[in-house]
Amino acid sequence: MRQLLPEPAEIDPFEAHAAAARPAPSDRPWMLLNMVTSTDGAIAVAGRSGSLGSDADHQVFRAIRAVGDVIIAAGGTVRAEGYGPPKPTEAVRAARIARGQAAFPRMAVVSGSLDLDETSPYFAEAPEPPLVYTTASAPPERVAALRKVADVQVAGTHQVDLVSVAAHLGTLGVRRAVVEGGGVLNGHLLAADLVDELNLTIAPLLVGGMARRAVSSPEEFPRHLDLAHLWESDGNLLARYVRRAS
Repeated sequence: MRQLLPEPAEIDPFEAHAAAARPAPSDRPWMLLNMVTSTDGAIAVAGRSGSLGSDADHQVFRAIRAVGDVIIAAGGTVRAEGYGPPKPTEAVRAARIARGQAAFPRMAVVSGSLDLDETSPYFAEAPEPPLVYTTASAPPERVAALRKVADVQVAGTHQVDLVSVAAHLGTLGVRRAVVEGGGVLNGHLLAADLVDELNLTIAPLLVGGMARRAVSSPEEFPRHLDLAHLWESDGNLLARYVRRAS
């Protein structure tokens, strides 16, 4: 893959992301968003992000997952994308263990409705029971069903409190949390000032339509980011932005 910035070079995404500095705060993980968009900002085509993907994006997607202690997604994203647990290669598992991480990242889902299929591969094939963050007002029968296959945590009354989620992950020793959307979850993280990094692939595709943005919220919450790197492959631009030091 070709690096354009900070200086021209040929890079290995796995090596580059493993070496990137991600200094977690003392009370929560470093939160990194990973999203793909079209050139006009769409994060999905016909409701799914898969049509925007490319070999380069998939490679970077796996490289970013490889450095996460936990992979977080909203319930709607888990349903729409047919999520299952990651299957890192033997080399990736060995590298994770050498860094002091578990061989597999743990999965976590944020859902108020708990409209999740507890028999799906997301739960049935997970090496460790996924974390499910929900609210005190979630349907009791869904809480009971999911507690058989997951670690269900209540964080908030009517809306999942993401500050509490981040704090809970910190108590588990999570230092890097990879967030894979969707846009509304990312918007709530931005509102809570919990975005430390954005990895954004821009696919060479125009979509139009009314698809959400990578970060969607009814209000604006401007946060300054610095460009850490910019890569290119087959017309795809792959950027890594980090929170600007205050």
